[in-house]
Amino acid sequence: MSETSDTELSEPLQARLQTLLTQELTEFTENCQTKLKELFDTLGWDQEENENSSKELMKTCPYDPNHLVPARSMERHKIKCQLNQMGYSKDEQAEMHDPSFCYEKASIPCVIMDKNTQQDVIRKARAKAPLLKMEEQYSQGDYSKDPTDVPQNHKRAVCDLTAADRLAIYDHVIQETQSQQKATAEAGSNEDLYVDLVAKLNKDDSQSGPKSHLEVLAEMRDYKRRRQSYRAKNVHITKKSYTEVIREVIDVHSGELSKLWQEEEREMKEAKASKHSSHRKQSEERRSTSVESRQSRASSRDRDGHSHSSRHKRKRSRERSRERSRAEDDDGKGKRDSHSPEERRRHKKKKKKKKKE
Repeated sequence: MSETSDTELSEPLQARLQTLLTQELTEFTENCQTKLKELFDTLGWDQEENENSSKELMKTCPYDPNHLVPARSMERHKIKCQLNQMGYSKDEQAEMHDPSFCYEKASIPCVIMDKNTQQDVIRKARAKAPLLKMEEQYSQGDYSKDPTDVPQNHKRAVCDLTAADRLAIYDHVIQETQSQQKATAEAGSNEDLYVDLVAKLNKDDSQSGPKSHLEVLAEMRDYKRRRQSYRAKNVHITKKSYTEVIREVIDVHSGELSKLWQEEEREMKEAKASKHSSHRKQSEERRSTSVESRQSRASSRDRDGHSHSSRHKRKRSRERSRERSRAEDDDGKGKRDSHSPEERRRHKKKKKKKKKE
């Protein structure tokens, strides 16, 4: 009886516990939903759109099956993943740019090179090349045999491709651009065949009515602008070759440089002249001081010489007076003959002294 009573009591308890657990779970989920709603409101997001985006179609990357990417961003991921598989670093990828936008609105011939076309071009060039190397021509051994990916920068082009491969690709690109230019030229020449001449003539007839005064004045103005003399004056500007234009540019630059050099030479000459003039003034001052000193010395010497000569003259006059007195004494006494040798010597000395004076 006890066992049956326990089982009867346990069943309501279990039911009660289950109801409590379900209530707690519902309360927890409601709280979580309210918090999420508040978070979406603060961020300005829509919960329904995010739920739909989470259900977006995912695709596997063809280069790496471990990558699951949304279908809308698959193309960008393929480009990046392909470059990573080819071994390009992030810095090299950052330097790469797609030049296709430059040719969208321009009528410029464009050649797209992929791995298959590159391999075909190299194979055809190798088949045309001789077995042995000749002058100004590559042999078959100079071309690469294993197919390589198309290089995405200059560094890979030099490392992965040989010089013969690069020349073959260059020739192929030149041929393709020439063929595209010929096709566009033929299409332009054939446009005149499809022109509606009747509509063109009717349009010209409708415009061939009487012209207004303003139209006549405009035509006269255009005629004056396009007169022969105006065109002839500008022939030297409009019909110049590239070498002539470059020559004029070089002449202008050389003229400017010559002017600068001449100005520098003038400044150098002026500096030298100023230095020379200052040196000259200093030398003249030195000379003037030396001349003044010499003159002072000469004047002092002249003074000394004048005093010395006056003394010498006085001495001579005294000696002469003495000699005369002596001669008179000798003549009066008659001791010596007038023609004696001593008299002759005296006369000779007197004559020499007179000559010197």
